[in-house]
Amino acid sequence: MFVVESYPLAVVLCFLTMLCWGSWANTQKLAGKSWRFELFYWDYVFGVVILATISAFTLGSLGEAGQGFAGNVAQADKGLIVSAILGGVVFNLANILLVAAIAIAGMSVAFPVGIGLALVVGVGVNYYSNPEGHALLLLVGVALVVAAIVLDAIAYRRLPGQSQGVSTKGLVLSLLCGILMGFFYLLVARTLSSGPDPKVLDPGTLSPYTAVFFFTIGILASNLIFNTVIMAKPFVGDPVTWADYGRGTTTQHAVGILGGMIWCVGMTLNIIAAGPATPAISYGLGQGATMVAAIWGVFVWREFRDATPGTNRLLALMFLCFLAGLAVIIVARNL
Repeated sequence: MFVVESYPLAVVLCFLTMLCWGSWANTQKLAGKSWRFELFYWDYVFGVVILATISAFTLGSLGEAGQGFAGNVAQADKGLIVSAILGGVVFNLANILLVAAIAIAGMSVAFPVGIGLALVVGVGVNYYSNPEGHALLLLVGVALVVAAIVLDAIAYRRLPGQSQGVSTKGLVLSLLCGILMGFFYLLVARTLSSGPDPKVLDPGTLSPYTAVFFFTIGILASNLIFNTVIMAKPFVGDPVTWADYGRGTTTQHAVGILGGMIWCVGMTLNIIAAGPATPAISYGLGQGATMVAAIWGVFVWREFRDATPGTNRLLALMFLCFLAGLAVIIVARNL
């Protein structure tokens, strides 16, 4: 299987994760305003599972390094498999809330608030589980991210008509997403080998590709419950049905699947990088996706074009805080 042994390469993979995690949500917008997020999300989940399966039988099986996917599954500890699946369940609930928040409040808000909070929570719980890196620098990096979250929320409240009602619902969904999203990664990371050589796995542990595969099984299984309920009792608008899903165009379905595959590329690369980078730093850097998504929302989708004067300064300061926070988190690994 493909493995990563150096920290610089792991950082590169984390930045690729950042791009994937920060860009996949564009596919929700590309699917069209008439295509409800509940329907889009089914295709997104299918894309996640497809990519994880392809990765398991290619990168996770080819070559002589490490342990192939099939062999790894055969010797895997059942409790660790359950942990990876449970990670998928927790992630899926959080991600459904995120997609709902994007539909209601836009990428510029849902990502900085939801995923920014997830970064704070995730770095904390993953560092507590595996305390590697400079704790004070990690704390400073997280504090800068918190500042960026606050600045983005203030900027959002300056949009016309966003002071109550749906805007409040979008912020609440983003906050709930962030809290849940901060815990899923630990459930997956704990299934990985903790040894110094990524080519030699501890007995019973999962390879990155096996962990991601079972993680996506948890997403798919839980979606049968979570998304079915939300289709019947949506956050906003009328209920939707499977008949509505069947009326989607080929393009709408394909775009949703593409979105899921893009996200899963990022997840796979991030889990591969977790060994040399440590889970706390790998997850923290990956969640720099918040900045990438905000850039899409501000400069491409122009979600703040009607905001009051002075909002652009808040957004500029938000981006500076995120960049500074990510830089500090990177440095924290080697100090």
